[in-house]
Amino acid sequence: MKNMNLPNKLTIFRMILIVPFVLLLLRGNGGWFGQLSEETGKLVDYIALAIFVIASLTDLIDGKIARKYNLVTNFGKFMDPLADKLLVSAAMIALVELNRIPAWVVIIIISREFIISGFRLVASDNNVVIAAGYWGKFKTVFQMVMVCLMIADIPGLQVLTNVIMWIALALTIISMVDYLLKNKDVMREQK
Repeated sequence: MKNMNLPNKLTIFRMILIVPFVLLLLRGNGGWFGQLSEETGKLVDYIALAIFVIASLTDLIDGKIARKYNLVTNFGKFMDPLADKLLVSAAMIALVELNRIPAWVVIIIISREFIISGFRLVASDNNVVIAAGYWGKFKTVFQMVMVCLMIADIPGLQVLTNVIMWIALALTIISMVDYLLKNKDVMREQK
């Protein structure tokens, strides 16, 4: 880790934060905190939310630093998107356990990530680098907002949370279709 650049250190930090985030979010379901009062449970939720927000911000920061100072590395190209997928997937799976998001929504969102990752792997084998599109960036923002609202679990914001979830789901599908259509030539057999 000593010879790693700052963006890569931030990526590793984001991956490390997944562990305390999930432990705090699932505190009652795992039994390691015992029975918590409702107030203490809410406080633990907010600490988990703060960790999620910090981890999400490291994604924004590490990308900006890497591009600004030309610190883009193969490690970063591989680990940065993996760290993002692990963070969001872990959050959504934990939220399924807490009955705050339907499992089928999470299955669609995670399936999209597997499909696009596989597609990128094929592209990489053909020496094609595919940049993330705007639909994918919008999708990521709405997924992050959705996760934050679901962690906060504020009854007065339930309608807004549901609307954001549906938008995130729609953007997940739209971004996948857009990605596949724009890059369909990658799947053609190379000679």
